[in-house]
Amino acid sequence: MSEPVGAVALSAIPALGYGAANVGNLFRALTDDEAWAVLDAAWESGIRLYDTAPHYGLGLSERRLGAFLQTKPRDEYVLSTKAGRLLRPNPEHVAGGLDTANDFHVPDELQRVWDFSEAGIRASLDESRERLGIERIDILYLHDPERHDLDLALAEAFPALEELRAEGQVGRIGIGSMTADALTAAVRSADLDTIMVAGRYTLLEQPAAVDVIPACVERGTDIVAASVFNSGLLAQSEPRRDGRYEYGALPDDLWQRLTRIAEICRAHDVPLPAAAIQFPLQSPAVASVVVGGSRPEQLRQNAQLAALDIPADLWRELATETLIPA
Repeated sequence: MSEPVGAVALSAIPALGYGAANVGNLFRALTDDEAWAVLDAAWESGIRLYDTAPHYGLGLSERRLGAFLQTKPRDEYVLSTKAGRLLRPNPEHVAGGLDTANDFHVPDELQRVWDFSEAGIRASLDESRERLGIERIDILYLHDPERHDLDLALAEAFPALEELRAEGQVGRIGIGSMTADALTAAVRSADLDTIMVAGRYTLLEQPAAVDVIPACVERGTDIVAASVFNSGLLAQSEPRRDGRYEYGALPDDLWQRLTRIAEICRAHDVPLPAAAIQFPLQSPAVASVVVGGSRPEQLRQNAQLAALDIPADLWRELATETLIPA
């Protein structure tokens, strides 16, 4: 492949992106045609930021996303993927075995192997390029380093990412995590361009506002907000008490907070999912919001909600009741 690599200007990062875990068969299996239809709906809805990872479907997300994006002009979209987990043959695979322990409905012929060494980070990038069929990676995140060894990540993985950026191998580097402490440590310790904050700066809860956002402002690091629906709790205007939160049941205090947020949204005639998508972008530190989806209509609806006009009074009332930062 001979496409040039190059840095992405901050202003070029689109405000709305698609997180491609679902086309890696997250939670349910999609056919290739169904996955293509989802990606086509995202593109036709104007979405131009696409995020994936080797973790998503043991490489299936990268392969499907890459096949789709190869049909589009390379300068018309921003592509991010992640490093830190290498995909290697699974010696415990048996015929018919699936990766459902990780919520992906794909054969578990491969396994994820943590590797934060410079060689491992370079191998991860090369293998992602091969699966994607696309040479130019605009943003490369270190994926969930706190789940393996954050100290090792700070000592080895982030310097390796910095070297790749210096060589022009990737445009921007960062961390993708759902842990505020790991995000803050990475921003303060490494020279990162962009971080992906998963579930820690949402309409429902904003732990990233305490240390992560101030660190990003101080260091000039921009934020991509992901998992803004909090495991689907904010994806519909009428929340459900039995909704899943993270990996378990929704705590009572968050349920009370959620119902009050929904009441205020209804009073302002604003769909709760629209407020959920647009809330992170109220912070100047947030450059983009990435949302998922496994059906074309979800992508079309998310794009419409992202463009909906939301009155400033909604944000003021939520802040007055300390439901969001003032």
